[in-house]
Amino acid sequence: MTVSVLGVRHHGPGSARSVRAALDELDPDVVVVEGPPELDPLAPVVLDPGLVPPVAALVYAVETPRRASFYPLAEFSPEWVALRWAARRGVPVRFADLPAVHVLADRSAAEEDDDVPPRHRRPDPLATLAAAAGYDDAERWWEDAVEHRTGSTLAGFDLLREAMAQVREGAPPDPENDRREAAMRRVLRAVLKDGAERVAFVCGAYHAPAVHPDAFPPASRDARLLTHLPRTKVAATWVPWSAGRLAVASGYGAGVTSPGWYRHLFVTDDPAEVVPAWLTRVARELRGHGHAAAPASVVEAVRLAEALAAVRARPSVGLAELDDASEAVLCEGSALPMRDVHRRLVVGEEIGRVPDSVPLTPLAHDLARQQRSLKLRPSPTPSTVVLDLRREGGRARSVLLHRLRLLGVPWGRPADAGGSTGTFKEGWLLEWEPELAVALIEAGLHGTTVVAATQAKVRAEAAAAPDLAALSRLVEACLVAELDEGLAAVVETLAERTARQHDTLALLEAVEPLARSRRYGDVRGSDTSRVGGVLATVVARASVGLRAACLALDDEAAAAMRTAVDAAQRGVQLVDDPALVAPWRTALEGVAADDRVAPAVAGRANRLLLDLGVLQTDEVAVRLQRRLSRGSEAVAAAAWVDGLLDGDATLLVHDGELLGLLDAWVAGVDEATFDDLLPLLRRTMSRYEPADRRRLGHRLRHGRAAVAVVPVDVDRGRAAALRVAELIGLTGGRGGG
Repeated sequence: MTVSVLGVRHHGPGSARSVRAALDELDPDVVVVEGPPELDPLAPVVLDPGLVPPVAALVYAVETPRRASFYPLAEFSPEWVALRWAARRGVPVRFADLPAVHVLADRSAAEEDDDVPPRHRRPDPLATLAAAAGYDDAERWWEDAVEHRTGSTLAGFDLLREAMAQVREGAPPDPENDRREAAMRRVLRAVLKDGAERVAFVCGAYHAPAVHPDAFPPASRDARLLTHLPRTKVAATWVPWSAGRLAVASGYGAGVTSPGWYRHLFVTDDPAEVVPAWLTRVARELRGHGHAAAPASVVEAVRLAEALAAVRARPSVGLAELDDASEAVLCEGSALPMRDVHRRLVVGEEIGRVPDSVPLTPLAHDLARQQRSLKLRPSPTPSTVVLDLRREGGRARSVLLHRLRLLGVPWGRPADAGGSTGTFKEGWLLEWEPELAVALIEAGLHGTTVVAATQAKVRAEAAAAPDLAALSRLVEACLVAELDEGLAAVVETLAERTARQHDTLALLEAVEPLARSRRYGDVRGSDTSRVGGVLATVVARASVGLRAACLALDDEAAAAMRTAVDAAQRGVQLVDDPALVAPWRTALEGVAADDRVAPAVAGRANRLLLDLGVLQTDEVAVRLQRRLSRGSEAVAAAAWVDGLLDGDATLLVHDGELLGLLDAWVAGVDEATFDDLLPLLRRTMSRYEPADRRRLGHRLRHGRAAVAVVPVDVDRGRAAALRVAELIGLTGGRGGG
């Protein structure tokens, strides 16, 4: 009985070639691959033509799917090559590593055990070997020593195992790694006990010395390492992966940053064709982006790449030499054109496929069915789509994307609709990331179909919503996702909370999302009558309590209230229902005329009423003059002014009376107060467009800002003037002249 340990680098094309050659030479009875034993049922699927790499084996905790591990495999991964080799020949495959039932369990209790030694960070074995070989770059050493080799023998794996054994000597203890290797040896012992004569174990090179039979410790020692570990229920499946995600640390921690280049190395059988074939692809890509990249230039680039490799004493041309040659010859010295080449060729844009026979969750099956039906194919590269909601297909796609966002599976993010400002267009930025597979599994806890899971999750979120604003946003989300049952549950909760809500700020914050729901529901043809009823109640209650809620506010509370008033105004305007407008404007009038109201809110209420035509400019000028009088605190006056002038500069540009009042007030502020006032005024004016600020400056510089002249009522002022004259001795009494 023999066990041949084939130590590899995960996702290494040279390692993959070596493994394929070694397996042909060994012809083992059983192939063992590094990975948790829960992956054993997935091994036979590798021959299914519907399973196209890059893919990943996914293991997740059934009750808490967020605890999951990916084991990504590319066409050039040694593990993938070993699995395919075994499947073609009918050779059994076993996975060996610490079982996922332990890895994904909640280990908080175990970590509190005083007997558990602290975990140490193990040294990078490649960096150590690279330094010993005189390299300062571990990646380059591995490429030169392993990936670029054209032949492979079992002796090569033995040499690599011996080198790793030297690296491991004196390394600090690593309990987690010790448990993993104990679990690997346990699987190997079981395979040998079952009668296998020739076993090939494909694993990470670092583990090779510890899992070779010559280094096996007593089985009792391994058993002690694997006892009393926490457990949880897990499940495993295949999921699509992408070339761009192969560099992400996961179950196989050694990622690669150039999977497209590694695939090229693996699929090009003739080593002499690697360089010219790659540079031909680069030139073709550059020509697609409008660059010359003539065939004659490719020949020159090949010569330069080979010369660079010779100068740098490399055994063969690597990606660094190819990039330098491409930039110098094909791109005429410019680095910019190589960016697109790097993304499309060096990294790659491939996304894997998984067949229907793979055991997916019911929710994942339902989503895949809808993706095929709606012709929305997942892609790892961002793409923007614009959906026309008037068309059945566009509306169905929109509904699916909105439902997935509610489920916590953000395949699409709202984006610009290509300049369209109408409500019948939606823009989406689509990008499928492999991690969404885990989010989809977690969402499956709510239901077996997209619509059922979304309805259930919405009901749960409504019950746990912290405030009215959150419920109002949930109403809007239910409408665009066309969730009738979920909408009914949310509206019922919202109506109940509204009846018990006495916080005016919370009521105000609920107005705008409810108004959007009413308006957007009309666009989609949804029944929003119940939403309209709740909105009317919210506006009425907010209007009644608005004035009292704006009294005795500090600066932070006043800013929050002003923001909420603005949002409520936008909502009321959006619906434009007289039943909402009347009480709301009455409430604004009360706030605008009350000098006890927080200045920022009062100033804003005056501006809103002025824009609506409820107030006239001369009346606002009187209030502004009263606020800017010497008896008023300058900072409070600045807050009132900021509320009044926030928005565009049209009010000041076209109203010399208001501009003159403001100018005279600033000029009359004493020096000590001016230092506190200046930042507030600059903040106000900084919101205006530069052209408007220049126009205001020009008017002030040339004296065309008229100072307001408030009309004097002589009859009303006569008695007061006579009394003042009497007090200062200008008259002989009330009857004097």
